[in-house]
Amino acid sequence: MEVLLATFTTLFSVVNPFGAMPVFLTLTSDDSNKDRVQTALRACTYMVAILTVAFFGGAYILSFFGINIQHLRIAGGILLMRSAFELLTPGANRDRVGPDALEESKQKDDISFTPLAMPMLSGPGSMALCIGFLRPTPLDKVMTVLGFVLVAAAAFVILVSSLRLTRLLGRPGMAALARIMGFLTLAIGVNFFVTAVKALFHVAE
Repeated sequence: MEVLLATFTTLFSVVNPFGAMPVFLTLTSDDSNKDRVQTALRACTYMVAILTVAFFGGAYILSFFGINIQHLRIAGGILLMRSAFELLTPGANRDRVGPDALEESKQKDDISFTPLAMPMLSGPGSMALCIGFLRPTPLDKVMTVLGFVLVAAAAFVILVSSLRLTRLLGRPGMAALARIMGFLTLAIGVNFFVTAVKALFHVAE
């Protein structure tokens, strides 16, 4: 259970489904409620698949390119810290999809895989985090994947409730929420970075 909870709490703030709400609402503005639910369900299913592939296949990819796991954790920590600073910067609570990509996505029949599942819900930061998870036993690996499913379930509830949440929180509430998620992501990124540096240089606790 500790692995399950650790996976959920660590990954949820990095996935940050609240940040996906504006784009989800924009791209599904002409859809019925049923279509929105189906789009959110597909996006969250794709997210679990992407993160699971990153978790199980990441070690082989690193081995192929000759990259040390701690090097990846350092790079992932830097990436997470950069994303966190963008969320913490006033006025920088921006969508994770550029205006050109957003306009192109409006022409697509199905937006569940791109841009919703990737890069919004499972971007480089969350994939680097999953690859960097060290789970030695089969049970730990199963609990980690269940953690992915829990994050996806939470993201699904948030996406399908995005219209009500946006009305409830308003702009100030959304900005405050972005700052909170940014702070948590920053802490995770720092921990990821420091842990990897200590492991590389064999620094004792």
